[in-house]
Amino acid sequence: MKYFNRNQTKKINVGGVIIGGGSPIAVQSMINTDKADWKAAVKQIRELQEAGCEIVRMSLPDLETAQNVARIKKQIKIPLVADIHFDYRIALEAIKQGIDKLRLNPGNIGGKENVQAVVREAKNAHIPIRIGVNAGSLKSAHTLKNNFARAKELVKAAMEHVKILEDLSFKDIVVSLKASDIATTVEAYKLFASKRNYPLHLGITEAGSTFNGNIKSAAGLGIMLYDGFGDTIRVSLTANPVEEVRSAYALLQSLELKSSGIEFISCPTCSRCQIDLIKIVGQVEKEAAKIKDLKKLDKPLKVAMMGCIVNGPGEAKTADFGLAGGKGEGVLFKDGKILKKVKEKDWVKTILSLIDMKIKGR
Repeated sequence: MKYFNRNQTKKINVGGVIIGGGSPIAVQSMINTDKADWKAAVKQIRELQEAGCEIVRMSLPDLETAQNVARIKKQIKIPLVADIHFDYRIALEAIKQGIDKLRLNPGNIGGKENVQAVVREAKNAHIPIRIGVNAGSLKSAHTLKNNFARAKELVKAAMEHVKILEDLSFKDIVVSLKASDIATTVEAYKLFASKRNYPLHLGITEAGSTFNGNIKSAAGLGIMLYDGFGDTIRVSLTANPVEEVRSAYALLQSLELKSSGIEFISCPTCSRCQIDLIKIVGQVEKEAAKIKDLKKLDKPLKVAMMGCIVNGPGEAKTADFGLAGGKGEGVLFKDGKILKKVKEKDWVKTILSLIDMKIKGR
């Protein structure tokens, strides 16, 4: 299928996570704890780790915050990215503290000498730099109404920053070109990819709340992923960052680009359904999200929960296991074979039990 023809980009090492060059797309998020509370930062990063986050970013608004990087890194297991604006000294401190990647725009951290100092230290420490261009902070794009024109301004700004690094013989570059509207973002990534082969970090910025943000992100990111773009991804939500990770995995799994461990199949229900399938599916997904060993599965587990006999048996048969509903009960299928009837009240524990057995290899 088309979305497996991924755009070929340069391979870069981010604290042990390889991105680009056809490597699996890495799921990224960003913490939102108080800048002065490094223990809270560690706690949230560990929660993100448990959810499957592979790269995490944090804002470093001042030198004091940057000085906490080393103690944070000692207590986490995933690469840490520093988000820095305006003050080159923060970048130097972050490098000294052992940061795994910088997110900054070299054109806004001071004069040539400041940029040279950061690049020199980043080279010595083998730390990549992500250039992140955002339409909201790009004044030249504010008055433009045409999406393609705005996309060109994003790419122009990104290329200006890229050339600053390239002129200093720095090539471990990652690029993001984000806008809060889909058309501008998609066009910007397409245009930049035609100019350079640096890894691309995808996102629809300021996407919104969990509900609206997920829909907008799925629409925009889905287009770009299907067309083969993207080496890292963040679903930006006004919500707990853990929700960003869960959403990213669900999106990537829907395109067969990554697995969260389980693929749930369930019908939208209709008047033929004689069980409370909406409640059952909600309970199963909620409990399954707490399971920590899903990564032990050799391949994604396909679980079907269907409301009636029209499509139910067919979907349940093709799943690893599934239930097809009747009146207050359902038929349990495993590996395409009927095992037994299961009462409605026992559906949740039956499904969870089978998931647990699968993880344990039984």
